Amino acid sequence: MRHLCLLLLAALLGACASQENRDPSGVWINQAAIDAAVQNGSLREALLAYGPVLEWELDMPRRLARLSNGFELAEGALTSNAEEQWRVDFEGDYQETLVLEDASLVQQASPTGPAQRFERSPVIPAANAPAGSHFEQALYTAYMSGTWTVREGPGQGGLVRFHPDGRVDGLSGVERYALCLAGDCASMNGEHDSLWLQQGDQGGPWVFVRDQEQLQIFEARNRAAIDEIPDYAPGPLRWLLEQD
Repeated sequence: MRHLCLLLLAALLGACASQENRDPSGVWINQAAIDAAVQNGSLREALLAYGPVLEWELDMPRRLARLSNGFELAEGALTSNAEEQWRVDFEGDYQETLVLEDASLVQQASPTGPAQRFERSPVIPAANAPAGSHFEQALYTAYMSGTWTVREGPGQGGLVRFHPDGRVDGLSGVERYALCLAGDCASMNGEHDSLWLQQGDQGGPWVFVRDQEQLQIFEARNRAAIDEIPDYAPGPLRWLLEQD
């Protein structure tokens, strides 16, 4: 009898653990886009291939879901559709369906976009970090991490470090950076990757090319007329950085 009770208790605990593990609550990021950017160098191409959604934040107790595409945030009502399947209803009669597959969260294909796969976020941003920071910091860690040596440009011979929270050390005249993920900055740079560099209250766009262990940062040359939307292309090379 005691043996039977132990077996029943073990089964009950196992079932509870399994149910807890299948709770989708938490933050899920588009790891495939990050991996593709690191492997191929082009951030823009990686986001086009594996986007547009970069991060999901699910809160089952509050029945809320938020998504980020790197530029805009959307919040919807989260309801259970079926076992391990959830529906998110947004304003304007817009819906998405999410399914757990093994350790991944899958956003099923819909009229608004392709199927996408997300992994639980491995990073924990600061408490006051804006929504979307999990993907951004995971990307910065994988794509910009390490120590870079200035081979050409101001501060030649010095060392540069890009931090996951947007700080940068060793880049002459720069204290913060942000990679362009979507929105106006992406549309104004066409086929080029871009980032924002800032010192104090002053900042501006720059065009970059990442090729394996090299990072080239160019001045952003505006090809548009003064009364047109900016159209940036690579201008003179400002820095050539090489990863140690």
